[in-house]
Amino acid sequence: MYRQEIGHEFGQGKDLRLFEFLGAHLNKGVDGDSTRFAVWAPNASSVSVIGDFNGWQSGVHRLDPDPAGTGVWQIHIAGVGHGQRYRFDIESQWNGYRVQKADPVGFFHETAPGSASMVWDLAYQWGDHEWMARRQRSVEFNQPMSIYEVHLGSWRRGDAHQFLSYRDLAPWLIQHVQRLGFTHVEFLPVMEHPFYGSWGYQVTGYFAPTSRYGTPQDFMNLIDQLHQAGIGVILDWVPSHFPTDANGLGFFDGTHLYEHADPRKGFHPDWDTFIFNYGRHEVKSFLSSNAYFWLRHYHADGLRVDAVASMLYLDYSRQPGQWIANHEGGRENLEAIRWMEDLNRSVYREVEGITMVAEESTAWPGVSHPVDNHGLGFGYKWDMGWMHDTLEYVGRDPLYRRYHHRDLTFRPAYAFSENFVLPLSHDEVVHGKGSLWGRMPGTPWDKAATLRLLLGYQMATPGKKLLFMGQEFGQEREWNHDQSLDWHLLDQPLHRGILDWVADCNRLYRGTPALYEGDCRPEGFRWVKHDDEMWSILAFLRLSRTGSPILAVFNWTAIARDGYRLGVPQRGQWNERLNSDASIYGGSGQGNLGAVTALMEPYEGFPYSIQLTLPPLSMLLLEPQPQKETRGGQEET
Repeated sequence: MYRQEIGHEFGQGKDLRLFEFLGAHLNKGVDGDSTRFAVWAPNASSVSVIGDFNGWQSGVHRLDPDPAGTGVWQIHIAGVGHGQRYRFDIESQWNGYRVQKADPVGFFHETAPGSASMVWDLAYQWGDHEWMARRQRSVEFNQPMSIYEVHLGSWRRGDAHQFLSYRDLAPWLIQHVQRLGFTHVEFLPVMEHPFYGSWGYQVTGYFAPTSRYGTPQDFMNLIDQLHQAGIGVILDWVPSHFPTDANGLGFFDGTHLYEHADPRKGFHPDWDTFIFNYGRHEVKSFLSSNAYFWLRHYHADGLRVDAVASMLYLDYSRQPGQWIANHEGGRENLEAIRWMEDLNRSVYREVEGITMVAEESTAWPGVSHPVDNHGLGFGYKWDMGWMHDTLEYVGRDPLYRRYHHRDLTFRPAYAFSENFVLPLSHDEVVHGKGSLWGRMPGTPWDKAATLRLLLGYQMATPGKKLLFMGQEFGQEREWNHDQSLDWHLLDQPLHRGILDWVADCNRLYRGTPALYEGDCRPEGFRWVKHDDEMWSILAFLRLSRTGSPILAVFNWTAIARDGYRLGVPQRGQWNERLNSDASIYGGSGQGNLGAVTALMEPYEGFPYSIQLTLPPLSMLLLEPQPQKETRGGQEET
């Protein structure tokens, strides 16, 4: 990871390997270590590197400007080795402004409240070769994807409530994720951030994993161990804004270098942060290189791109007069759009087997469509509409759900317009919203039953799945980043039952083609019953090209229904694969004794029909028994 000179791609916005030149690059030689420092500061009159190696004295080691006029400054210093701290001391051409800054491309930084960068060798011996080879051959859209979203600082803590390291967390996390059957983990931003309470969404060290939990190699080891255990890793990534922290990117060389100068374009009113200038080529190279860095050098399997809507719209969260229209007079941020298109083209071309996921909350068309098909080029988009409508529905008293039936039945009208992820994320259990458990109405038994029903509904509905930590066992309180999850709740049968239900749902999802092959195509879904508002019952089929259909039936009331008739496409026995009301999950134990038989009685457009007992607040999944056919005097299945 070392390059002798900055390439012309940097100034064209097309450099994916900026980190190979900028930053601090260690050279280990027979005569001792040395380090080359390089930083982009085009409006500086002088730049020095200060650190442990020169007593933090400015002027001792002055960087030389690139004679090609790229705005890059660099120096090679003998005797500077691994682990030494440093900053850049920058004097601007304008108004005598002078500031000390952390390295924008630093690979490691001090733990807050420290703010210096550290010279760091990123060498690591990876052991995930089989995973990486298999990943390159994967076809993501017709594969199962069930994501466990994790905040590393509060998933689990030590006995004295201290942070656990990346390496200490690895065996605990792997055991839990494997037990529950998730295919991926998604980490809330791990990039270095001075304010822990931002959960990582206010990044200062874009190329450095936070030192709160260990070194870069420790984080590589966590990813490595997850891969070797067959678990993918998605990183939450924040190219939409950055903090005004004096040590960070803001006003870097005495000018608004990374951000727009005009606050109507360069300042985010919701988060009190700066907004990147997506029209500046060097900034585009910085961001695209950062995405490539995590995908390539840290073996991340994907990036979830935060707050895409805030990048798409110039008037996002702004009142009239607080924003500037584009050159066509519109509200679209054309520069950000072009950058996202270029980014997605580049990383999909350069890194095989990865995925880019957009957290985009509006009706912007084609977010997950190819760029060549007038899309933004992401692989997936979070379905915020599904999340909002579903949580509104399940939060209501079952007596009144009949009046809001459309909250559930509307979704298929747009379900295949994008490649969707169905998110029950951290955003839904903070800021006074309470936990998912707390949003369920009724007694503790009702809450547990409804939560099992909700999580089963997510699993059966077309789209990939995401669940935030703690909800897999019914965390009762709202998430608090300063505390570990309430693992002691697993001593209680209702909470243990939710955990077992999630595990069984994931295993069935991963092992049943009908439940994942058609997650992103309309041929994978067919309504069976969508108009029973009175009894708040839904039923649909999940279909695949290679396996049996799956019938999913949902009773959203607390009243059991006997003899409920539904049409089905196949005759014979339909086996009950999952029943959320089973006693092993804490339910009442009602059901259909494992199977029902489809009769040759057409019903509502289907050639056959079945009659079911629908337990209260429950989901049933049924699959037809393979039929035996006689061919040439031989029975075949």
